Amino acid sequence: MYALFHLIAFRGLRRGEACGQKWTDTNLDAGLITVAKQLVVNGWEVYEDDPKTDAGARTIALDSDTVQALKRHRAQQDKDRKEWENAWVETGRVFTKENGELLHPANVTRRFIELYEEIDLPPVRLHDLRHEAATLAHAAGADLKDIQEMLGHSSITITADTYTSLLPEADLAIAEAAARLVPRARATSENTAPEAEAEPDDAEHCGSESVPDDADPLGGIPEINSPSAHAPLTQTAPDEESEAE
Repeated sequence: MYALFHLIAFRGLRRGEACGQKWTDTNLDAGLITVAKQLVVNGWEVYEDDPKTDAGARTIALDSDTVQALKRHRAQQDKDRKEWENAWVETGRVFTKENGELLHPANVTRRFIELYEEIDLPPVRLHDLRHEAATLAHAAGADLKDIQEMLGHSSITITADTYTSLLPEADLAIAEAAARLVPRARATSENTAPEAEAEPDDAEHCGSESVPDDADPLGGIPEINSPSAHAPLTQTAPDEESEAE
């Protein structure tokens, strides 16, 4: 399931969308996938349905690493198909069991939990990978409209409401980085008291300008500890199958 987790983490598909993705809607040569179907769980039964909203049916560009992950996955699936021979179940899905059968979305979540417990990570939901994809995209320069289209939200308001506590921190980090591009003559401090007027005995020092103790003699700026662009991914996260996501 590595390629499935990778796709969600970097391009923000919903769990049901990833499980329902078909090879006929996946163009690895062009680096594009079209989200056209999803697998929905009703009780324990799984059925195919259209995306949750009209905006959910969308085409998403893939980065080169994701393309390579999917190509490796396809090669492994072709190998499994040959090994299973006539017992192979042809569903046309990108992500399947070893014999080609559909993946049950609930089992995908269960496997994700097993993995993070095995490597002793803090509890995190599979759906939080979708939040990670949005946060990474924004930190890379995507605006809310770009993120709305990538995630398939029906309204940009949903995107803004969902990520209101995540994306501003990335904006702040970008603002701090931009400010550091402007050169300063010397560092200043609000708490630095004005220097006392020089006495006549100090006349020989009057030509040198006073510099705070923590200032860079070459005029640099003290390092600013800006907040991380990657906020905790479990904030303001609705239920896994909610319309807001």
